[in-house]
Amino acid sequence: MFNSSIFLGGLAKVATVSALFVTTSAAAETTLRLSHYASTRSTTHEAAEYFASEIASRTNGEIKITVHPAHELGDDPSQVRGVRVGTIDMAVVGNTFFSGIIPEVNALDLPYLFASPEHAYTVLDGEIGEDIHQLFSGKGFEVLGNWEIGFRNITNNVRPVTKPADLVGLKLRTNPNPAHVLAFETWGAQPTPMPFNEVYLALETSAVDGQENPVGLIHAMRFNEVQEHLSMTRHAYTAAFLVMNGPKYKGLDEGIRQILTEVGQLAGQMERDLNAERESVSLAEMQAAGLKVVMEPDRDAFYEMAADVIRSDYVEKYGKSLLDRIDAAR
Repeated sequence: MFNSSIFLGGLAKVATVSALFVTTSAAAETTLRLSHYASTRSTTHEAAEYFASEIASRTNGEIKITVHPAHELGDDPSQVRGVRVGTIDMAVVGNTFFSGIIPEVNALDLPYLFASPEHAYTVLDGEIGEDIHQLFSGKGFEVLGNWEIGFRNITNNVRPVTKPADLVGLKLRTNPNPAHVLAFETWGAQPTPMPFNEVYLALETSAVDGQENPVGLIHAMRFNEVQEHLSMTRHAYTAAFLVMNGPKYKGLDEGIRQILTEVGQLAGQMERDLNAERESVSLAEMQAAGLKVVMEPDRDAFYEMAADVIRSDYVEKYGKSLLDRIDAAR
C-alpha cells in the first residue's frame, strides 16, 4: 500500500529545503520539459504530474515542469539522446535504454536477478544505486530519482505459457536490451525489439504474437484488448530512472537542485507504492474482460534454463563485481 508516513516525512524534508530556496533565490521563472513513455492512465504519468505540481509549489512557481507522456517527444532512445544533449530537459526512461551508453547497467535486466521488489529497492536505493548513479553522471545525466517499470510478464495470442517450451516459435516484442533478447532466444522464442509506442498495433495486426511487460503497463496500455493469454512469469525487473541533462542540472541554484532531487525521489516512491497497490486490481479487471491468466507458471524452469547462460555472458563482458554485490543484498 502507499506508505504515507515515508511519503509525508519526505515532504517535510522537501518543505525545509523549499523554504530556504524561497528566501534566498530570486531566479526568473524557468520551464523544463519532462518526457516519459507511458500513457496518461499509468502510475508513471500520475507520479510525473505529482512531480511537476510539487516542484511548482516548492519553488513558488519559479520552476515549471511540463509533462509530455506517451513518447510525445520521441521514443525511448530519442528521449535518452535528447536528455543527454539537452534538447529534452528530463525524462523517465527504463534502464534498458541506457545500456548502449552505460553497458554495465545491463546487469539490472538479467532474468530473475532480483528475488523480490524489496531486493530491488535495497539495491537501487543504497550504496549500489549511488554507484550506478555515478555511472550516469559520467555520461552527461543526473539521476533525480529511482522509478520503475516493474516485474515483467508474458502475454500472447497463441497459447497459455506455463513453461519455457510453450514459448518455442512465438514472436514476442521485447526490449532491445541484450539480456532480454538472449533470454528469450534461450527459451526458444523469437525476440523482436520494437519501440514501445508501436506495440499495440503490432499485437492487433499479428505482426508479433505477444509481448512482455508488468501488469500495470499491460493494463494502462490496453494490451489485454489484443491479447488472449497472460503468464505471470515475473522473469525480470526493469528499473526506470528520472534523469535530467547533467550540465543543465549543475547550472541551477543549489536550492533548486536539492528540491528536484528530493521530489524526484518522492515521486519515484509514490510510483512504486501505486504499482504495488494497483497490480491486483488491474489483473482482476483484465481477467473480468476475458484475459486468460496463468498465475503460477514454472518459474524455476525459466530460471534454470536461462539465468546462468545470461549471467555468464554478462560476466565475460563486464566482470562479476556488480552482480556479486546485488546477490549479497538479497
